[in-house]
Amino acid sequence: MPGDADAGARTARGSGAAGPPRTLAEALRSRGDASLTALLRARPDLLSPVPNDISQLASRAGTRASVVRALERLDRFTLQTAEALAVAPEPAPFTTLRSLVAGADGDPAVEAELPAALGRLRDQALVWGDDDRLRLVRTARELLAPSAAHPSPTGLGPTVAEATGGMSPGRVQEILTATGLPTTHDAVSAVAALTGLFTDRRRMGALLDTAPGEALAVLDRLVWGPPYGEVSANSTPPVQWLRQRGLLLPTSPHTVVLPREVALHLRGGRAHRYPEPVPPALEPRGAYSPDVVDNAAAAQAFTALDTVEELGKEWNEGGPGVLRAGGLSVRDLKRTAAALDTTEQLAAFWVELAYAAGLIAADAEADERYAPTPAYDDWQELPAPERWAVLATAWLAATRTPGLVGGQDSRGRTLSALGPDLDRGAAPEVRGRVLGLLALPPEGTAPTRESLLNRLNWERPLRGAGVTGRTEDLRTRLANWTLDESELLGITGRGALSSMGRALLPEEAGDTAAARAAQGQEPGPGDPAASDAGPLRADADGADAPGARAARAARALAPLLPEPLDHVLLQADLTAVAPGPLLRPLADLLSVAADIESRGGATVYRFTPGSVRRALDAGQSATDLHEFLKNHSRTPVPQPLTYLIDDVARRHGHLRVGAASAYVRSDDDTVLGEILADKRSANLRLRRLAPTVLATQADPATLLEGLRAMGFAPAAESAEGDVMVTRAHAHRTPARTAPAPVPDGPPRPEPLLLGAAVRAIRAGDLAATVGHKPPEGAERPTARTTGEPPRTTAAETLATVQAAVLTASTVWIGYVNADGAASQRVIAPVRVEGGFVTAYDHTADEVRTYPLHRITGVSELADDPA
Repeated sequence: MPGDADAGARTARGSGAAGPPRTLAEALRSRGDASLTALLRARPDLLSPVPNDISQLASRAGTRASVVRALERLDRFTLQTAEALAVAPEPAPFTTLRSLVAGADGDPAVEAELPAALGRLRDQALVWGDDDRLRLVRTARELLAPSAAHPSPTGLGPTVAEATGGMSPGRVQEILTATGLPTTHDAVSAVAALTGLFTDRRRMGALLDTAPGEALAVLDRLVWGPPYGEVSANSTPPVQWLRQRGLLLPTSPHTVVLPREVALHLRGGRAHRYPEPVPPALEPRGAYSPDVVDNAAAAQAFTALDTVEELGKEWNEGGPGVLRAGGLSVRDLKRTAAALDTTEQLAAFWVELAYAAGLIAADAEADERYAPTPAYDDWQELPAPERWAVLATAWLAATRTPGLVGGQDSRGRTLSALGPDLDRGAAPEVRGRVLGLLALPPEGTAPTRESLLNRLNWERPLRGAGVTGRTEDLRTRLANWTLDESELLGITGRGALSSMGRALLPEEAGDTAAARAAQGQEPGPGDPAASDAGPLRADADGADAPGARAARAARALAPLLPEPLDHVLLQADLTAVAPGPLLRPLADLLSVAADIESRGGATVYRFTPGSVRRALDAGQSATDLHEFLKNHSRTPVPQPLTYLIDDVARRHGHLRVGAASAYVRSDDDTVLGEILADKRSANLRLRRLAPTVLATQADPATLLEGLRAMGFAPAAESAEGDVMVTRAHAHRTPARTAPAPVPDGPPRPEPLLLGAAVRAIRAGDLAATVGHKPPEGAERPTARTTGEPPRTTAAETLATVQAAVLTASTVWIGYVNADGAASQRVIAPVRVEGGFVTAYDHTADEVRTYPLHRITGVSELADDPA
């Protein structure tokens, strides 16, 4: 079984030859288990699927897609280090790399951070080799090295050897003569001589001392890039002087380039104009008391809960329809924004937040529309802090991006709220990292948006077409949206991270950030506080899982939210003021009996004839309303409100509407005569059946609406003549789960998977690299030589396996499973009986049983790892 990391490295190397590694596979093979585990954790795409051995791992680590993904996750200085290696000769000693990054004169800050940056490149298998022979992975070199099609961020051009590749030998000899060098017998030695001149600082300085001032000005324009320039057929004398001496070399009839060696001399040996070894500092925008920040955040959290609840009430009986392509129409979004008393962009955010939390969804009926889910009712029963924690954790994990609503996709189609194409896999990582950066300053300190974006871009620089061919600034937009949305949710207050927001961060990252902030330091790229996973990373034991952090955040918010009230303040202008959140029964009945006029710290309700009639229609009587207001008002019930309730109740039900298609009856025939005489009743086509009964072809609902528009207060009645109580019928979707995030890469591997993968790779590598003995008496090359799985007869297989049981040795087998898939395994047989062999499988790290008839061959290991 595998031992410690060093033992794993020794076993993996087997009897390998001493000396520096010759390939990336050899470099990886010499690593310990802990180092391989770190590599697979940093680059999880290498695990899909688990490589068979180290050689396959190295091959996969060098593919373009994997290298691009790894480069995109480097901080700016580590990327600059890789870019410097891409323009260095290969292999490059560490001294050459240091000169390219720090310059010929050196830079203490750069030199101090360079070993750590190089270590990160090594850890991610982007650089391999000892310090005297550093090599950048070939694919990374191709991506980062300068070329005419993809200029390097260094601004350097091709080397002298590359630029003179298509030049005639005679022209190269002419350049040697112009520079004062002796001519040679071949172009290769001529190019070597010219390169030696350009890289010799003393001789190069002497050559430039003879240059005209105008020629030096031309070099100054090209030195920091781009290195290419256009020339006319008749060049100016300064350009001709430079071309004659090879300081500018032609790439086409009208284009010249500054050779890399010349540019480096003019730059003082530096590959980058501005090396950035340390991250930019977060500049404070304002400093507040932590209590002020928490109170501001708690107020926003209360508003967030109120807004989502209002959205649920608005869609309670069934919300807007679903577009054929999915999502809300522009008209429905405007209507929702008006109902929430907010802008369309903010309405899109609240709708998407409720959708991400699983509180609303499409009902999947024939006439599909959006509605609250059963989870919405469960959510409403939770205490306010826990309801907020549900929203906050859903926002952190969601890949849906409300900020894109109203924009256009790649086909020019408008992106709609709740529609497709709103997922952006980078959103959770950016949100987590922004919160992590907000946690760095002392509590109550709000950094400037510009400095925070600069820091975020340093950690994941936008390389544009230099690496990936993309020029979008999605991370910057995501960061800006994160700052706005976190303020809306109450995760931040006045631009500073609240105590609830800090509780959502992993404890390890929060403690590290606090400790470094107390010392006036900021975390480096390798610190836990700078982890890519942000606040969603769960520890191996689950003690700091998102659920535990949500509970901490809820506990932090609980004392900051006001307690629900059981009273309102009635005023003489037919309004009621709720000075805070109301108990749910009070809020529900008040929302039926009155209309909400304004929201905020205090909610204002207005009583109208329509709202009172709505309460009467819902089954309340005038006596019930009077008693309700008397019991829940801290002020006396105003007389105008009493008169309003009594007046509406007196007229309510005076007219009865039933189904004839529809009829109206009243004990007062003069009222029915008034209705018939009113011109507004013409479209109802009423006719008198009896002195106290009118009939119409319209349905009862239309008749009720028409009479109410005329100022009457009719009541619907059943077939038995009883008044029908009308209550809102809640429409709910079937049980729905919250939408799953759509990551932009493979998920973060669990520690158990990492350990199993390393063991499988080690076992596969052992099978592929260690020597094998052919069966006794066999006169054929070993499988180790041919690179194929072992092939033996059934008798040879049985004999070899039985011998391995007796000697407790390890063997290599070829195996075909029930699906016909062939594989190679390293096993330690412990028992053979009944046509089966029971053995410890080093590849799977467990005891398994294999049918002998499925073993295609077996071979002893020449060097038993035991």
